[in-house]
Amino acid sequence: MTILLLGKDGQVGWQLQRSLAPHGPVLACGRAECNLGDLDQLRRVLRETQPSVIVNAAAYTAVDKAEAEPDLAQRINAEAPAILAAEAAASGALLVHYSTDYVYDGSKAAPWVESDPTGPLGVYGRSKLAGEEVIRAAGCRSLIFRTSWVFGARGGNFVKTILRLARDKESLNVVADQVGSPTPAALIATVTGVVLAMLGRGAQLESGESRLYHLAAAHPVSWCEFARTIVGLASAMPGFDLRLTPGAIRAIGTADYPTPARRPANSRLDCSRLENDFGLQMPDWQPYLERMLQLLALKQNGY
Repeated sequence: MTILLLGKDGQVGWQLQRSLAPHGPVLACGRAECNLGDLDQLRRVLRETQPSVIVNAAAYTAVDKAEAEPDLAQRINAEAPAILAAEAAASGALLVHYSTDYVYDGSKAAPWVESDPTGPLGVYGRSKLAGEEVIRAAGCRSLIFRTSWVFGARGGNFVKTILRLARDKESLNVVADQVGSPTPAALIATVTGVVLAMLGRGAQLESGESRLYHLAAAHPVSWCEFARTIVGLASAMPGFDLRLTPGAIRAIGTADYPTPARRPANSRLDCSRLENDFGLQMPDWQPYLERMLQLLALKQNGY
């Protein structure tokens, strides 16, 4: 009974290798072993491995670059999941897939619930929404987790970008009118493992049943507040030599920082469905950030 993990080298995939291990043998694939941009290779891997659970942590996530590469984003985020879902439906496997807050347009004042109308603002969000839709249409047993603002010690993310800029700059402008929940990759992986355990690796799902959940940490903030917290915590730790201080991070509006892709102003996700179905409570992201910074400091000091 093999678990096939795609995207093992990404932020979430790296953490999933540990959280999936108690559920059975894990065949973890990176881009070298299974590139979702190569649909023929993907089909081959699926048919050779015959997994009982497919966990897709691979995706095209370059939000701005996607505006110039819509075909590639669509292939990886929608066409590849369509193949995963079709193969899962044919074999009876469970498909676990990750989506994004960017399927929403950000216009709602309150946190988004799973039943809210979607309306992605850019290529990335549209391609991820298309991936959700093809999975549901395939009739396989599936779990889809929408998450937001992912960060972790592995891979590139906002935390590492801010730390890099904080070493060189004495002031920084950061958008303050986009709000969401920074979500640790470790939390996503842990919750995935808990849900799989409670569902018996999908055995408790009806044939063709697809469940959609929001999975995000508590305590939403703006990008500016997030940046100030990162710099404040890192400045208090040995191992970080930062020129930037939290007070030198200036709040600006989205209009003052134009990007190729539009982003939702409100990315807050209501996780009540997930919490109620599995008896969970989403934690604050800040302790995870502190732990990440401690790990990065140790690495910089050669430990």
